Order: sequence, then structure tokens, then C-alpha cells
Amino acid sequence: MVYVLIKHTVEDFSKWKPGFDAHASVRKESGCKGGMLFRTSEDPNGVVVIFEWDTIENARKFIESPELKKKMEEVGVISKPDIFFLDKLEDIAF
Repeated sequence: MVYVLIKHTVEDFSKWKPGFDAHASVRKESGCKGGMLFRTSEDPNGVVVIFEWDTIENARKFIESPELKKKMEEVGVISKPDIFFLDKLEDIAF
């Protein structure tokens, strides 16, 4: 599996979240297997998402799509996102 980590700032989390949720079916159709959503401790409008994707090709195609850029603008993303494509090496347990 491939993971995608995205960090960006939104104008208003409470307005952004419904748009993010509504886009779930598009992510799923594009190969997304789910993920985790975080807000930064310092800023309630600082958002970090870690998605699990079926292939790197599908992840890149989705992330680089003009449709995603448009959707992000519509839901109030106000910063350029930091995006990282990650390969999982191992689980760490204590």
C-alpha cells in the first residue's frame, strides 16, 4: 500500500469538513482505501490527512487532478498543501 500525507490550512474547519466528507466517494473510486484526519494542536484550521491508497499511480493521478484543486478551493483550503507520497516500511509497537 501507498500512503499520502497532506498538510494544509483551511479557512474554517467547520465549513471545510462537510465538503471533505462529501468528496469521500470520489476518493474511493480513485483507489483510496481510507485514512486518518488530524487537526494541528496549534491551529484548529491546520489540517493533516493521511490516506491509504491502492497504488502510487492512482494516488498521484488523484492528487494532481484539476478536479481536486478546484474542490479544495471550493471548500476553503487557503494554503498551498504540503504533500508527501509514502511507502510504509513497518509497524512500530511497544
